[in-house]
Amino acid sequence: MTSISRRSFIFMTLALAACKRGAADMLLSGETMGTTYNVVAVDSAKKVSQEALQAAINASLAQTDIQMSNWNAASEISKINASRSTAPIAVSAEMAELLDAANAVHEATEGQFDLTVGPLIDVWGFGANGKPGVVPTEAQIAAAMDKVGQGSSLRLTNAGLEKLNPDAEMYLSAIGKGYGVDKVGETLERFGIENYMVEIGGDILTKGKNAEGMAWQVAIETPDALSGGIQKVVGVSNFGMATSGDYRNYFEEDGVRYSHIIDATTGKPVTHTTASVTVLAENAMLADAWATGLLAMGRERGMAVAETHDLAVLFIERDASKSEKAFVTSASSKFAAIS
Repeated sequence: MTSISRRSFIFMTLALAACKRGAADMLLSGETMGTTYNVVAVDSAKKVSQEALQAAINASLAQTDIQMSNWNAASEISKINASRSTAPIAVSAEMAELLDAANAVHEATEGQFDLTVGPLIDVWGFGANGKPGVVPTEAQIAAAMDKVGQGSSLRLTNAGLEKLNPDAEMYLSAIGKGYGVDKVGETLERFGIENYMVEIGGDILTKGKNAEGMAWQVAIETPDALSGGIQKVVGVSNFGMATSGDYRNYFEEDGVRYSHIIDATTGKPVTHTTASVTVLAENAMLADAWATGLLAMGRERGMAVAETHDLAVLFIERDASKSEKAFVTSASSKFAAIS
C-alpha cells in the first residue's frame, strides 16, 4: 500500500475496532520498521498505566528491530547477510523460531514463499532503491537466480544457520512485521490485557473481544489502488491476520502487466489473476508468511494448499470476463466457517 492509502485503510479498521469514540480504553500508536503501529487495548479495570504500556511496546519493537530489521546495519539479520562463510552461524532463539516458521511455509508453498528472493525483486526494479518500468534481460534474471533459493541456500541446524550458498541473503519483510506484531501482543498480555488488537503495516493480531464484547471488526480492502474501498469486513478474535496484494506496485510494458509479486521458481512476476490474499492464522507471523506465499501461488494452487493445511484464506481475483473492474472472492472452508 502507499502511505496515504494505507493510513486510510488502517483508519477504517481502527474505526471498526473501536465502534464509537470512547469504546476502547486505550489507543496507542507510533513508528516502527519503516511504517506505523497501532494498538487498541481494552482495560476495563483501569489498572494499566498507558505510559508504562507505551514504553514496554516501544521496547519490544526496538528488540525486534535489532534482531529482524534489514534496514538496521547492526541487526542480527544484517550481520547474517553480511557473512560469506559457510560455517554455522549462531542465531538467537527468536531468529531460529522465525526461520523454522519460514522453512515450513516455504516447503508448503512449493518454494513460493522465499526469504532469499530479494535479488529478483531488485533486478525487476521493485527494491528499495529501484525504479520499476524496465523488463530485465534473461541474463540479468539468471544472475539474480544464482542467489535465490531458500531451501537450497540455507540450512538451520542445532549448530546454527549454515549458508550453503555464501552469497544468499535473507529479507524478512514478508514475515518480520508479523513477528513484531506477535511480540507486542505478548507485551500486552504481560500487563494482564486479554482483549486487544495490534497492527503493524497492515499485519494484525487480535485477542478476545472489543469493548462492546464483539469480535474485532477488520476491513479487507478492495484490491484496487484507486478506489480505496472495502471488499469485506470480518469479525476476528484470537487470530493473526495479514493481506498481500499485487495492485499497488507494478508496471506495464507493451501491454503486459508486471507486478512485484515474483515467482521464486521462474524469477519472473506471476501471471495469474489473483489480486490479493488474506490469511487468518494462529499468529501474525504465520499469517504474514502464508499470505505472501499463497499470493505468489495464485488462487487455484493456493486454495489446494489452504485446504490441505486447514488454513483460513480469502482469495480475491480480477474478473477477466467483465470490461469494468470487477472482482471475485473465494474462501477456503476454514475462512468461510470463521467469517
